Amino acid sequence: MKTGNGNTAAKTMKTYTTQGTCSRAIEYEVTDGVLTSCRFIGGCPGNTQGVAKLAVGRKVDEVITLLKGIQCRNGTSCPDQLARALEAEIANKEIVV
Repeated sequence: MKTGNGNTAAKTMKTYTTQGTCSRAIEYEVTDGVLTSCRFIGGCPGNTQGVAKLAVGRKVDEVITLLKGIQCRNGTSCPDQLARALEAEIANKEIVV
């Protein structure tokens, strides 16, 4: 990512430890309110790769709206866990939507 003075700024991947799902964690990055990178650690590869690919490039609030509440097991799912991770960042004021 280029800064105003031409220097390259380091991007920071966040890691969210999931609960109640086959995936163990989600690595993601948000830039200017948009999910720019997403990767699930563990879980069903086809499903988690599909969710990640469909979520990247969307605004955080849109991702939350689309994925929050999707059920698989234990009252949650990998997509729901991504929504929870993003909600936690909003609550902590780490991202602005």
